[in-house]
Amino acid sequence: MMPQAAASPAGPARGWVSYRVGEFCLETEWEVLPGQIMALFGPSGAGKTTLLRAIAGLLRPQDGHIEVGGRVVFDRAQNIWEPPHQRRVGFLTQQYHLFPHLTVAGNIAYGLPRRNSRETRARVQELVASFHLEGLESRRPNEISAGQQQRAALARALAPDPAALLLDEPFTSLDTELRRALRRELRDSLARANIPVIMVSHDIEEAVSIGDLVQVISDGKPQITGNPLQVLGQPGQGRVARLVGVENLLKLRVASRHTRDGTMVCVGDGLPAGLQLEVPLGDPEPGDAVTVGIRASDIILADAEPKGSSARNRLSGIVSGVELRPPGYEVTLSCHGADLKCHITGTSLNEMGIRPGMNLWAVFKASSCFLVQDDLS
Repeated sequence: MMPQAAASPAGPARGWVSYRVGEFCLETEWEVLPGQIMALFGPSGAGKTTLLRAIAGLLRPQDGHIEVGGRVVFDRAQNIWEPPHQRRVGFLTQQYHLFPHLTVAGNIAYGLPRRNSRETRARVQELVASFHLEGLESRRPNEISAGQQQRAALARALAPDPAALLLDEPFTSLDTELRRALRRELRDSLARANIPVIMVSHDIEEAVSIGDLVQVISDGKPQITGNPLQVLGQPGQGRVARLVGVENLLKLRVASRHTRDGTMVCVGDGLPAGLQLEVPLGDPEPGDAVTVGIRASDIILADAEPKGSSARNRLSGIVSGVELRPPGYEVTLSCHGADLKCHITGTSLNEMGIRPGMNLWAVFKASSCFLVQDDLS
């Protein structure tokens, strides 16, 4: 277990705020329990960082109510306002803001009282061990790696035993491989801290692998809050699907329902003419118009029609475009008038010799398809 300097009240971070500046208006609410991590997901300018700053006390909303660790730190109606240094909130930005003139140990100890006391030295050593920084205590930030800097900054944020932790895109300055390597470490460390954590992220893989729940924000308002896999993997609302980057949204109509198999067949109506997909059974009846979503990462490309595959959807098409999409490539396949976006690795691209004009097959399971509600888009 991660040692703690002094037990802080185990309470949620929750509340609601209304904050306006110029044309922008943030109106949102949240609740994160101790031990939970909520990922805030949305485009730049949606209000994610503004919300973190409001919780931390770095800006004052025009209206609202904020609780941290079971204590009210802001309430407009009751005229309650606690300044940032009294809120017991840890705030880690993407720049980390380690003090360049202090050592790793000095940075971790910075927010603790009596920095030269025995208790503080013990706390620093406990955090050094917990975040695998042994042997680096005497080094300065420019003498350690980016991943070590992140761990040192996180240890500093947790050293005073905050009642809540706010993370503003903590992996932005790291390369892709290092991000993935550090996610589990961060997840494990935060679980041991047993405090509510709110993290801003633009990365779906990051939000799903770290978050217990996710809130999608757009134009200062929450669109949906829930399980990351459900919200980001197969979003049921048109607006949310576009916000989280679902690459393929196809306008079709229901041709038939197969209750026994738990599926239904959807076909193109006009354009894409001739397109036919098998998708999970839903409420729409034959003849109803539907929008079907498919993630590019769920589509497999083949140079011939697969035989003996359990995948119900196999569509032939012509490659109309190939674009670099780190860490791989995005291949656009024109199938019966519909453009399907597919993600593949550079190795697969080279081995298959994929190029514009090439004939390929798009292969994906019925369970990879999901219905999107247009009336909520």
